[in-house]
Amino acid sequence: MAAGGLAGLLPAQTQLEYALLDADTPQEKENLVYQYLKKMDSRERDLTVPELGGDLEWLNTEGPISLHKDLCGKVVVLDFFTYCCINCLHLLPDLHALEHQYSDKDGLIIVGVHSAKFPNEKVLDNIKSAVLRYNIVHPVVNDADATLWHELEVSCWPTLVILGPRGNMLFSLVGEGHREKLFLFTSITLKFYKERGQIKDKNIGIKLYRDSLPPSPLLFPGKVTVDSSGERLVIADTGHHRILVTQKNGQILHTIGGPNSGRRDGGFSEAAFNSPQGIAIRNNVIYVADTENHLIRKIDLELEVVTTVAGIGIQGVDKEGGAKAEEQPISSPWDAVFGNSISGTQEDDVLWIAMAGTHQVWALMLEDGKLPKGSDLKKGVCLRFAGSGNEENRNNAYPHKAGFAQPSGLCLASEEPWNCLFVADSESSTVRTISLKDGAVKHLVGGERDPLNLFAFGDVDGAGINAKLQHPLGVTWDKKRKLLYVADSYNHKIKVVDPKMKNCATLAGTGEASNIIGSSFTQSTFNEPGGLCVEENGHLMYVADTNNHQIKVLDLDTKILSMLPILNPEVCDVPDNLPVQKDKIRNLPKLPKSAPNIQLPSLTVAPGQTIQFLLKLTLPPDSKLNEEAPNSWFITAEGKVPVLFHQLNRIR
Repeated sequence: MAAGGLAGLLPAQTQLEYALLDADTPQEKENLVYQYLKKMDSRERDLTVPELGGDLEWLNTEGPISLHKDLCGKVVVLDFFTYCCINCLHLLPDLHALEHQYSDKDGLIIVGVHSAKFPNEKVLDNIKSAVLRYNIVHPVVNDADATLWHELEVSCWPTLVILGPRGNMLFSLVGEGHREKLFLFTSITLKFYKERGQIKDKNIGIKLYRDSLPPSPLLFPGKVTVDSSGERLVIADTGHHRILVTQKNGQILHTIGGPNSGRRDGGFSEAAFNSPQGIAIRNNVIYVADTENHLIRKIDLELEVVTTVAGIGIQGVDKEGGAKAEEQPISSPWDAVFGNSISGTQEDDVLWIAMAGTHQVWALMLEDGKLPKGSDLKKGVCLRFAGSGNEENRNNAYPHKAGFAQPSGLCLASEEPWNCLFVADSESSTVRTISLKDGAVKHLVGGERDPLNLFAFGDVDGAGINAKLQHPLGVTWDKKRKLLYVADSYNHKIKVVDPKMKNCATLAGTGEASNIIGSSFTQSTFNEPGGLCVEENGHLMYVADTNNHQIKVLDLDTKILSMLPILNPEVCDVPDNLPVQKDKIRNLPKLPKSAPNIQLPSLTVAPGQTIQFLLKLTLPPDSKLNEEAPNSWFITAEGKVPVLFHQLNRIR
């Protein structure tokens, strides 16, 4: 058993850390680590990690793995993480790079030890989705009861523990930002034990969960928004690393980027994103929070080109900002929404950004202007607006003294008496407001009064602090009804908040993580919905039902819920699944002027709803169809949009 957990490493590793600060060359650092390993390896008694329980559930493996049997003879990196945590996500690129450099044949194995913060994160299916969403390709064990966490006295996410080939603890790294040390410690450990013949060349049975998934039109869509006309939707197809622009019936107008991740400006087919989330559309311009590239991108639908407008493509640690946007490092932008500065002369002259990576809300100045409690700013500047950068649930009259905890959703209520930003503050499980008059940050619903308690979550309808949420990721404002809707992601629900009364209630979802389109909102289910939007006329709400890989449509008038079909522009769905090419749609047969026009009662249907259309044709006496002549039938919707087209070469 581990003697004293990670604390047993502290004295020796602290000495090493101080010595490394004084080392000038890479060779000196390598020698220091090598001498440290000699000292640790010669201890009378190893600091060993206890065996993982045999009943624990594993992902990306052919079966359970024993630390002391299967991983004997390997250098093991244990990654204690929880998938909601932005700091844990920031660590993944380092782990990807490490396992790209060293494989199990080289003697290295990375094992993710998922130790959940939220109850929702203890469920294996939800961890499966996260493993796929974040492209985790090493073994992951679901330590739902945090047994190993407590055994080793781990204190925060993320924590890395590096083990030698006997399961002996050698190093720990707490938090993010230790890439250089991770590579240094790992490489020298492999070298040290290879020289002693203790590294074994044997394969670990890896079976990637992603290889068993069927293709899907959408993959973990994170956010969705609708333009001011209500006719176009913009979908962040996050798992496919692309942006889709569709008609409201789901017909794709533009596919931008994807299917692979990357960082590239240019035309729609060559542009590349990396897990984009927030999107904001104004006329024919879309701004994208390109989350894992740490960039803000701009899409021009007229020129069909993508450019970078903020960020440098590397995760930033700056918590102030103020540089020109294209020179300003930023960190994991998760949502974006247009707004107005307090002295600007143009509409939508600010892009507000939920900067999840630094626990703040930032502003990108699209024109010259001024922010509340701020000075005059030039067009193109990107800077912090609210949040100290400390991960807290702290409200304050001064925006820079307030604290957020991974803000992940934003929306604007510009009309009086609101004139504020609503913020889905995911890790504090709250919804907060930021006044656009004076910058004051206030509590709306969820959480609790202690600003340091980020564990006040639940699923309780109620008012203000008595209401409880679980890791909400999205908010949207209903101008018509003066109501706020919340994607209460880990409760698998859509909640509605009356900001005047601070009352929060369930609108849709049962709380079960599944995919049921029921006869009412409260009989339907979602799976970690990440974003949502409402048409300006207040008729339809669109929800990015992330883990169901769908966009759900909620008719707020009739209370009917449906799924938005994603229709490829090259192919329309038809009976028998026969593809219909674009040129055939353009050349639909024209009816002769003499053709009778039979008017049927109008029928309103929601996207994704199944309807039956029965048509019985009766020919006049003594007439028949010419089997050699081409015949066809087609249905168009309002606006002459083709819905179905079927070419019949022969009619019997």
